[in-house]
Amino acid sequence: MFSYDPYAELATLRDFAPLELTSPDFEAGGPLPLFAWSAGRGGEDRSPGLQWSQAPEGTKSFAVSCFDPDAPTGSGFWHWAAFDLPADTTVLPSGTGAVAALPAGAKVLPNEARLKQYIGAAPPEGTGVHRYFFVVDALDVDKLDLDGDETPATLGFNRHFHTLARGVLMGTADPAER
Repeated sequence: MFSYDPYAELATLRDFAPLELTSPDFEAGGPLPLFAWSAGRGGEDRSPGLQWSQAPEGTKSFAVSCFDPDAPTGSGFWHWAAFDLPADTTVLPSGTGAVAALPAGAKVLPNEARLKQYIGAAPPEGTGVHRYFFVVDALDVDKLDLDGDETPATLGFNRHFHTLARGVLMGTADPAER
């Protein structure tokens, strides 16, 4: 079932230095905590904490996102996309999925629900276990040339050409558990 990894595919286009990305709230490849699920599925729509290793020299900002490629849409489902995080950022505590909770200057794009915040996992019954890719990119620009109303896919396109290093952390959600 877990055959397609969109970030492995992107890595074939450009070689990125690695960032070690971890969470105090879930293990790599393990289930997301209940609070990171959708409120409609018993969660809190609260982003898990993220922390990453020192970025390479030349890093001027970060972009962060959460993507579910297993959503039954044909194009996946974006749960969160933020950018223009300051270069000295190495930790996002749990619950920082909205612009008001992020470091000054950061921007959050509308997700698939058109909300400018993290929205939690809500895999539909009968669709199997879903994977949630949390990604942090170290960028070579202070600010991306985006106004904040673009789609997360547009952010992905723009960040791809400015990425110096990338960290990927995947968590899972099983609809049979909710």
